[in-house]
Amino acid sequence: MTSATFVSYSAPGLCQSVAMLPSVGHLLSLLLVMGTEGSMPSPQVPPRGCYMAEEAGERTFRCSQAGLSTVPTGIPNDTRKLYLDDNQLASVPAGAFQHLPVLEELDLSHNVLAHLSGAAFQGLADTLRHLDLSANQLASVPVEAFLGLQVQVNLSDNPWRCDCALQEVLRQVRLAPGTGTGIVCGPGARPDLVGQEFLPLAGEEELCGTGRGGAQRSTDVALLVTMGGWLALVVAYLVHYVWQNRDETRRPLKRAPALPVRSEDSSTLSTVV
Repeated sequence: MTSATFVSYSAPGLCQSVAMLPSVGHLLSLLLVMGTEGSMPSPQVPPRGCYMAEEAGERTFRCSQAGLSTVPTGIPNDTRKLYLDDNQLASVPAGAFQHLPVLEELDLSHNVLAHLSGAAFQGLADTLRHLDLSANQLASVPVEAFLGLQVQVNLSDNPWRCDCALQEVLRQVRLAPGTGTGIVCGPGARPDLVGQEFLPLAGEEELCGTGRGGAQRSTDVALLVTMGGWLALVVAYLVHYVWQNRDETRRPLKRAPALPVRSEDSSTLSTVV
C-alpha cells in the first residue's frame, strides 16, 4: 500500500521535473551568452560633447566646447579634420596625435595653451596642412615642434615674447593668410616691443640675442675679433722687423783690429831692407 501510494504520487512530480528541463537549459544558455558578451571588448565611446561627422567628404571629429582639459582618447585613426577648439587645454604632450596617420587639419584655437612639447606634432609631417593655434596663452614655442612640417599655421592672438625662437618658427612654417598682423609682442617681450606687431621687427638683430641665429652671429663676431687680433700681431712683427733692419744698415762698418807684429818678423824685415 505504501509502495503503491509512493508511485502514484511521485510520478506526476517526476513528469513535472522533466517538463521544466527546457526552461533550465534556456536559462543556462542565457547566462552563458551574457558572460560571453561581458568579456567581449566594447567600442570606445567618444568623450561627452564630441561626435563624428562627414564634412565635404572628409572624416571629421569635433570636440568644440566640450570642456576638455586634456587631449581626448578614442579619436578614430581615419580622422582627417580634428576640432578641439574652445576648450581648456593647457598643454599638448609629445605624440598626442601620432596615432592619426591621415590628419590634415587640426584646430587648437581658443584654449589656454601655454606649453607645446617639441614632439607635439610627431607623426604628422607627411599629412598636416593646416594648424590653428590662435587665441591661446603661448609666449614661445619650441622650433623642434615644427621641423619637417609643411603646414600653414595661425599664430595670432597670443602673448608672444618676440624672441629668436619665434623667428626660427616663422622660417619653418607658412602663416595662414591675413593672420600675420595678429602676431603681437606680449608682456614677456622687451618693454619697447610690447604691443607691437612682430613681423616688422623680425629682421632686427637684437631680437636674436639667444637662440640659433644669435649664437651664429656671436660666433661670427668672435671669429672676426680673433682674426683681427692675429692680423695686428703679424703687422706689428713686420714693422718691428723692418725697423730693426734699417737700424742695422745705418750703423758704420767696424774696422778689423790690426794684428800685432812679432819681433822676428821685424828683424827679418830689417835685414831685407
